[in-house]
Amino acid sequence: MQTEFAPGVVTAIPPAPDPKETFDGPLTLKSIINSHPEIAWQSDNHPNGEPHFEPRSRTLEEMAKQVILRREIFCFEFSFKPLRQMYLDLPRPDGRLQRKLVHYMVYRVRYRGGDLRPAVDDPDNPIYQRIESVSYSSRRFFPMLVLRDHESDRSYVDQILPVARDRIAIREQITAPLHNSVDISTVKIPRTSDESAPGVWGVATWVDVEPGLDFFSIDVFGLTNAFEQDGEGEDAPYRRKALTLNFYRPGDRMNQTEDRVRFGVPAYSDPEEQKYMLDQYGLEQRLDYTWTFR
Repeated sequence: MQTEFAPGVVTAIPPAPDPKETFDGPLTLKSIINSHPEIAWQSDNHPNGEPHFEPRSRTLEEMAKQVILRREIFCFEFSFKPLRQMYLDLPRPDGRLQRKLVHYMVYRVRYRGGDLRPAVDDPDNPIYQRIESVSYSSRRFFPMLVLRDHESDRSYVDQILPVARDRIAIREQITAPLHNSVDISTVKIPRTSDESAPGVWGVATWVDVEPGLDFFSIDVFGLTNAFEQDGEGEDAPYRRKALTLNFYRPGDRMNQTEDRVRFGVPAYSDPEEQKYMLDQYGLEQRLDYTWTFR
């Protein structure tokens, strides 16, 4: 079922895959070197300390120190309606209801294809000199949306609120199925190049958010499988690529549902005021959204 809105109601962020994200390295696979000391080059029987027919760089130990890991990456298109708030009666662990303020964002995901992967022209000589574009009939979306308050430095992961979904769908006039962050992963996101394609709709909800929230961002994980990792192993820092949306809520703790949440970083003509605003978001220039590794 199609859900249509007037121009400007839904903000669309195009997919942004980067060819540099299709490989890591060269890096050292310490796990292989430490687990298999027998691959260390022994030159006792070689007067020059070198292999007879191959350069030293072709020994297993040296090759394990210069490994390039390659992978295929994808990226979804992400669109969203303005972030809003509403009061709802939510069930407590004891079965009673408690009235709470819920922050929510309705979004749409579409798969445009155009995945990137390293290409090899000669299987007998695997030199990856180019990146090719590939597409599939569908992909799945495994999201996690994190709201970060820049003033209190607190983060809130979206929660599943079954009682909120129908209320939000009615208020936002969503006629298509509206999924939470768990059941949307069971839906295949079909590939489409049609600008009027319905896509798949979801909603993220947050509760117990700081009432004085002013400067905040929402990190959307799962739109791409791109990542960064420094080295290997459990202790190696691992960062996933996320879409970071910046928001501003001019208001106070009173009548929070009346305060309009605005997308983007506010602009000021005064350089000092603008610098203060950018510092709240950790930015050097005004950006409504960024792709970052976290």
